[in-house]
Amino acid sequence: MATMDIALKEAMAIEGALGAALVDVGSGMALGALGGGGELDLAAAAAGNTDVVRAKLRVMEMLGLVGGIDDILTTLTTQYHIVRPLTSRSGAGLFLYLALDRRRANLAMARRRLQQVEADLDM
Repeated sequence: MATMDIALKEAMAIEGALGAALVDVGSGMALGALGGGGELDLAAAAAGNTDVVRAKLRVMEMLGLVGGIDDILTTLTTQYHIVRPLTSRSGAGLFLYLALDRRRANLAMARRRLQQVEADLDM
């Protein structure tokens, strides 16, 4: 099992990674973050993506959809942003956030690797 610091380092080792954070859905605060800078403000991204997760959960409830969210993908012209809610009991209410450079990232591999990082994370 990986700690938060190890998990964030593993996320940043994904090809094309620009920044990674572990975020609390309740507060919108990043509990830990690596990378970012320049055009990527990880604190703002954490807060903004918290709103995305909350909105998606509301829509799922309104539609009567059962199950959880594997991940949420936002595709920008130069970046991919992946939000992956933690599924473990100890990780409830948290999500991993990963920003990728589209030119350097393999989206399928990044999603798979982030799934492994999430599975290994011990909160």
